[in-house]
Amino acid sequence: MKRRKTLRIARWEVSKNAGQFDRRTLAVVAVVLLFVAVLTPMVASRGNTVDDGIYRVGVSEDSQYYGPVTTDPTFVAVEPTAETYESGEFDVFVCTGDAVPNCPRDALRYKDSPKGKAALAELRTTVERYNDERMAEEPDRAAAFPVNVTLRYVQQNVIAGAPGAGKSGASGPGAGNGITTRTTTAGETRLGGSDGAGSGGAGTDGMGGNDAGGRDGSANGSVAAPSVGAGSSIFVDNERQGTPSDISPPFPFESLVLAFAFILPMNFVIQAYASSVIEERINDRGELLLVSPVSRGDIIVGKTLPYFVGMVAIATVTAVGIVQFTPNVGSEPLAVAGAVVTAVSAVVPIALLFLASAFVGAMFARSFKELTFVTVSLSVFLTSYAFVPSVFTDVHPIASISPLSLVVRVLQGESVALGQYAFSTLPLFLTAGVLFALGGGVYHEEDMFTQRPVTLKALDALDSQLHGMRSVAKCSALSIPFVFVAELLAVALLFALPVDLSIPVLLLAIAFIEEVAKSVHVYAGFSHSRFDRSLRTVGSLGLLSGFGFFVGEKLTAIAQLVGLPNLELGRAAFGATTGLGVNASPLVLLGLLFAPLALHSVTATVTAYGASKDRNWYAWTLVVTTLVHAAYNLTVVNALG
Repeated sequence: MKRRKTLRIARWEVSKNAGQFDRRTLAVVAVVLLFVAVLTPMVASRGNTVDDGIYRVGVSEDSQYYGPVTTDPTFVAVEPTAETYESGEFDVFVCTGDAVPNCPRDALRYKDSPKGKAALAELRTTVERYNDERMAEEPDRAAAFPVNVTLRYVQQNVIAGAPGAGKSGASGPGAGNGITTRTTTAGETRLGGSDGAGSGGAGTDGMGGNDAGGRDGSANGSVAAPSVGAGSSIFVDNERQGTPSDISPPFPFESLVLAFAFILPMNFVIQAYASSVIEERINDRGELLLVSPVSRGDIIVGKTLPYFVGMVAIATVTAVGIVQFTPNVGSEPLAVAGAVVTAVSAVVPIALLFLASAFVGAMFARSFKELTFVTVSLSVFLTSYAFVPSVFTDVHPIASISPLSLVVRVLQGESVALGQYAFSTLPLFLTAGVLFALGGGVYHEEDMFTQRPVTLKALDALDSQLHGMRSVAKCSALSIPFVFVAELLAVALLFALPVDLSIPVLLLAIAFIEEVAKSVHVYAGFSHSRFDRSLRTVGSLGLLSGFGFFVGEKLTAIAQLVGLPNLELGRAAFGATTGLGVNASPLVLLGLLFAPLALHSVTATVTAYGASKDRNWYAWTLVVTTLVHAAYNLTVVNALG
């Protein structure tokens, strides 16, 4: 790649698009960006307010309920007249004693509807909170609230007896500094109903004793909470104190804000980028660059560079603005700069993946209408991949799938290890690179200026990467980033389901993903008559595809870096093919390591045979191999636990 020519193409791309915007358009864009920059931290600090004013309460000013109603924006106070009661223009009605017959003063009446019942329940919660606030104003707080709770979120999946885990009253190195799992003792009953006989000694595991500094024993194992609305927050102090009634379950509102602040601008950028690419295809303007003395790589990088720089600039401004409202980072310039750099570096692979997906979509689409459908679908999928796992920031193995979880940790004042960064970002970097390679494969006159369906363009792109039988193994290995991303997303989506249901569904989904990855490029080769259709060729292609996929599959051992196999879904997804998280003899582990080679070779050969026939044969063989693959995974999971 020649830097001077690449920068010249980038400058042409900027000047071409800059001429399409007049001053009015630029002014509107500036106002929108300013509005987003101001609104994002305000919304994040205030919380979710979509329920403001949804309930109407008939209450007079001299009623004892007037104070709670007027302090909660959920309610709208109306006059408690007889007309209001008879017309039903209320959800909850506080009787005045004379407006409605048989309704004593301060008695509550509610409309017999789901909304009325919800309004009554919300009013009771508001009254309790209002009374707590009144009691908090008392000089003797200990008398008002005899029980005080300090809420601190700690890391899950910490095994009792692990290094650093202490017991109440323990002594010795590390005692009182860790977090231990609470186990039931003899005679106790678990929440699920089983007794605790034989589960441990008579001692009681606790949250660790107090260390020498008088702090609670959670210094080594505690982690900040996820971005939540009612619990701890990245925009306020992470530790929350109060009465037991103050404890409420977390809500991932601030993770949604981060996804909105970082991801939403990318959708606008890729729309402009994809429109520029497809415009050159439809208007034949790209032919001038193709005949110029520059390589396809120079053209693609030059056209992509301005949009990538714009994405990084927007992410930097967003990170700087959010860090200013995050007390956990600190106010020192070095700490702020480090947090901004880490947050932006975590967003960079998302930006590249968005651009790569938009480039491939623009190369495959036949019109702007079709491009809109493709880009919107890709945006929804990529946004889900970035946002959904970050909701579980307190569940470390799941949250590490998304780079946004790294941003959350940075804003919570935590450090990000190199292994965590690699696990969250490396699959996206590799996937973006492969997508750019696929799009570049059809960046020539024969494909750019022809009108073919998206599926046929995809097959053309895959066929462009085949240069012989050995390249089949290369394509299978290069499909691993897509497989890894798809499987991680499947784990995240199925995480909340019951294990008995989620594991079979997950195994079936993984089998289908892997069988498609091993065979689709073989089908592309046969559809373009690149290979002859003899049984010998079919067998060779199947063996090469299975071997390439097997070699690339071992790279999923990176999952061990963040402890993903510690989860049941993680072991089901990656343990059956890598041996990670499986307790077995070395001989069994060795067999488990190489058994997938035989599985992949056999199934790839079967699908290659179907691909050599026609599309229907390929579809049926794909179904058969998926079921065989799923049965193998289920057998391994059941056999090894």
